[in-house]
Amino acid sequence: MLPKKLQTKLDQRNAANALRKLGSSTLEGLRKDVDFSSNDYLGFSKSESIFFRASEILEEQNLQQNGATGSRLLSGNHKIYDLAEAFIAKTHQVEAALIFNSGYDANVGFFSSVPQRGDVILYDEFIHASIRDGIQMSHAKAYKFKHNDLQDFERLLAKQDKMLKQVQHDVHVIYVVTESVFSMDGDSPDLKAMTDLCEKYGAYFVVDEAHALGVFDTGLIDKLALGHRVARLVTFGKAMGCHGAAVLGSEDLKSYLINFARSLIYTTGLPPHSVATILASYKQLTNVTPSVEEGLSDEVKKLNDNIQFFRDKVKNKNLQAYFIPSDSAIQSAVIPGNDTVKMISLQLKESGYEVKAILSPTVPAGQERLRFCLHSYNTQQELKNVLERLAKSLHTFSID
Repeated sequence: MLPKKLQTKLDQRNAANALRKLGSSTLEGLRKDVDFSSNDYLGFSKSESIFFRASEILEEQNLQQNGATGSRLLSGNHKIYDLAEAFIAKTHQVEAALIFNSGYDANVGFFSSVPQRGDVILYDEFIHASIRDGIQMSHAKAYKFKHNDLQDFERLLAKQDKMLKQVQHDVHVIYVVTESVFSMDGDSPDLKAMTDLCEKYGAYFVVDEAHALGVFDTGLIDKLALGHRVARLVTFGKAMGCHGAAVLGSEDLKSYLINFARSLIYTTGLPPHSVATILASYKQLTNVTPSVEEGLSDEVKKLNDNIQFFRDKVKNKNLQAYFIPSDSAIQSAVIPGNDTVKMISLQLKESGYEVKAILSPTVPAGQERLRFCLHSYNTQQELKNVLERLAKSLHTFSID
């Protein structure tokens, strides 16, 4: 039996209709229903060419083993790591890339080891849980600013800069962290303005590109040509269709993390096949043919077309009041109340559309939502039909 106080917490969550459960036969369900729930934005997780290319890479390197055999600092740093990190760094035009086992590991490793006692971390209030956990493990002080609010951000940045100048500003450092695409809202901050403000006040800027890599080609930081001015994290479990993550930055930052990031040091490395898949996915993403418009890969171009089509249909069906403005693959319709949003999600599923309900406490109470994840492989007819079904459900529940 659980201790009473733990059972009480479970009972409270169940009473609020917010108890999380693991889904059964998830992959089978996604094959049967139209997928509007997975992070596989480009369909790379199902790509045969990536699957076979990963096998070719293993054969080329004469690697026939199932596991890494140990930490990367012991026996687990097989040679495909070097190939993948070099290709990733070249793709993003940075000095170095360091692969971690997951985005969670990368964020925890970075924020628990880089900011030091006496430093300050400023973060967007909607930042991902992995960054929050890393910050909690840090000895630095941390303060949040309002979501995507430049005025509030500069107010807080100026305040902390003034305070640190009174206590040896050259010793104490300000770190600023945000996401280029937020996972629950699908919106983006003004990254250029934030970069300029960080430089104005001498702060270090860190950007999590988990939901931008592959959606906006190689990410919004590259698109805005800010790569030489920020450190960033890219993850491979979303549009890249595989697993793992990397921190991008200088050679010195890479060396520091190898020496002090505990989530890298004290864990078994990724197996060769996982790293080979990362490399194969990057090669697929950057495999641009002359016929492709605007220098985008076929999958990215198709995804961008679907995002625009979906947004146009939202407007045509007068559903803008529900949807959070977003140019990304994440389109969220706010439908308050766990019970209501779960019921509408179930109705969509009964019609053959897999759209996940995001409940409180994952999002604040009153901000529960349906999160539509769009993909390159969704058809425009599917996009049109799911919005028509949503409109009917909203009418049924008299949500105006």
